[in-house]
Amino acid sequence: MSVAETQENSSEVSQLSTSEEVGSQEDQPTLVHPWPYLEEFFEMVGCKNNSFRMRCKLCAPKYHELMAFKNSTSNLKKHIEKKHPTRLERYTQLTSASLKRKSSTEGSLAPPSKQTKLWETQRVSQASVDKVVLKFVVQGLHPPHIVQQQGFIDLVQHLRPNTNVMTRNTIVNKVTKASIEMKRKLKAALSEIEFIATTTDCWTAHRRSFIGVTAHWFNPQTLQRSCAALACKQLKGSHTFSALAGALNDIHTEFNIREKIVRTTTDNGSNFLKAFRIYGQTDENNNPEPVGESDGEEDDGGQNDDDDDEEESFEGVEFVDAGALLDEDDYLEYQLPKHHRCACHLLNLVSTVDALKAEVNPLYKRVSRSTFAKCSSLWNKSSRSTTASEVIEDHCKLQLLRPVATRWNSLFSAVERMVRITREQGEGALAAVCSELDTPKFTPVELAFLAEYANTMSPVAKALDVLQGETSVQMGWLVPTITLLKTKLQQLNVASKFCEPLIAALLSGLEKRFGEMLTDPELIAAAILVPKFKTCWTSDENILKLGLDYIRSHLDCQAENHISDHSQSSEEEDFFSSLKKTSPLETTQQLDAYLGCPRDTVEVLKSFPAVCQLSLKLNTALPASAACERLFTVAGLIFRPKRARTASKNFENQLLLRLNKAYW
Repeated sequence: MSVAETQENSSEVSQLSTSEEVGSQEDQPTLVHPWPYLEEFFEMVGCKNNSFRMRCKLCAPKYHELMAFKNSTSNLKKHIEKKHPTRLERYTQLTSASLKRKSSTEGSLAPPSKQTKLWETQRVSQASVDKVVLKFVVQGLHPPHIVQQQGFIDLVQHLRPNTNVMTRNTIVNKVTKASIEMKRKLKAALSEIEFIATTTDCWTAHRRSFIGVTAHWFNPQTLQRSCAALACKQLKGSHTFSALAGALNDIHTEFNIREKIVRTTTDNGSNFLKAFRIYGQTDENNNPEPVGESDGEEDDGGQNDDDDDEEESFEGVEFVDAGALLDEDDYLEYQLPKHHRCACHLLNLVSTVDALKAEVNPLYKRVSRSTFAKCSSLWNKSSRSTTASEVIEDHCKLQLLRPVATRWNSLFSAVERMVRITREQGEGALAAVCSELDTPKFTPVELAFLAEYANTMSPVAKALDVLQGETSVQMGWLVPTITLLKTKLQQLNVASKFCEPLIAALLSGLEKRFGEMLTDPELIAAAILVPKFKTCWTSDENILKLGLDYIRSHLDCQAENHISDHSQSSEEEDFFSSLKKTSPLETTQQLDAYLGCPRDTVEVLKSFPAVCQLSLKLNTALPASAACERLFTVAGLIFRPKRARTASKNFENQLLLRLNKAYW
């Protein structure tokens, strides 16, 4: 047999075997062509490993199969160049056109247009792993020693082999460095802000006390509120007013914001009240009366050789001990900003302490005490016995809420849950629970009292929830909220059957605790400068006049200060610059245009620069110190019983990093 015949026979065998393979593939599902634009030249036969098996249609009737890698058509192009050079131009046209459009076929096996190179593969550095681990510890409020647990080490090394996991000491050092960097960025951000407000409070846990401070401000461009946690420092010794004043003064000085703070909001603790009464800003700028005044000129420091003249110069001068003067406390050691009492604490006192004065009415006292005595027995049973909790849930489909003395609105929430159960499950549900738990049953009068009590206290609870907000709430919300609350209570008094004494006590408490605030021109002006309210929140013209007069006077002062700041004239011209009337007229026109503008969004302030500037100054402060309470809530998740020996500085660093995520 000749060589030609042998090759021909082998070719026939190969074609026969290939045709058999093709025949066997007819039973398989239709394959999707990875490069649809090349169907004119190539047909997909199958897959093998990471390559496609392609049959060249131009080689027909001869069967010619090629292997093309999934991410590249280079083998196909080489085949065209070598075997079918006349069709190369058409091939180029098809491939170039495909680059301008993307295939819309879903489930396509089309590879990316560019093959991934070995040196382009993403590499995770040790520094990036350390950064992610640091964020995991800080954001998850984990203890530093978690990085030494074998399970955590195995997890990191499984995700990224040959990676070193930091030790506990290393993570503590990195937290410290990150805290320093965070404070640097926060100081830089605060340096660009003109008006800042703070909230502060004290917190005790595991035989250690801390003072927390948060800062709040508005972005002057977007008018969006921003906030940050400034400190949660340990307080040692007694919490006297001077100790609190010193701690606050140090924190304000550390962040260079002492002159920028418009108000600081605290609770009604006597030590805070005295600290701000003694060291805070007042109308007299907190300047004490001088010890003595001199009518003559000061000594120029020269020496007089004439003894007679020297004796005459000392006549009328009283010599005192300088050491005694230095030891006296003149209350000038610290400088604190203006103070504001937390409106939520005041409302809580109104709803608890002042509400008890309603019991001077014998009928209300009898119904109230009998009703709440039965409620207390149920609350105690449900909190102390799992069996009682199961019985309550079986009959009422809900669990009871137990009041907590230190939690705002807790009594209202507990009563509201009882009323909800009665409304949804019927009075028989509570009767069945009382019967099974062997507690006194509620009478129809007592159930009616609970419903009316919840209806009466609902406006107070809603007002408290509004004022404890942080993102959208401003100081200008305080007066309209309390004014509307008084109006709602007065309306409820008309149809009240049991709670008339309670409403009277609440109104009396509101007048006692908020009376001065409701007539404060600055707070009224703050409300008018909130586009949401303007002048629609009250019909009392005298109240509105107080606020408008305050706004006009301060707009005029702003205009004069603006002129003096930008004046380059001589001292004589600067002295008489207040005689110019153009700027006050312009600011008055801005106020009138603002009040007449129908829009009520914050963006409307951008159209009136002078009004916007005064609004930022008056409304930066918060009416409540709830922001500091939230700081302590997060602090409690870190400073747990098992971590009670954590160093105070390490605890503060992790807490501040957790709360100030935007600055590191």
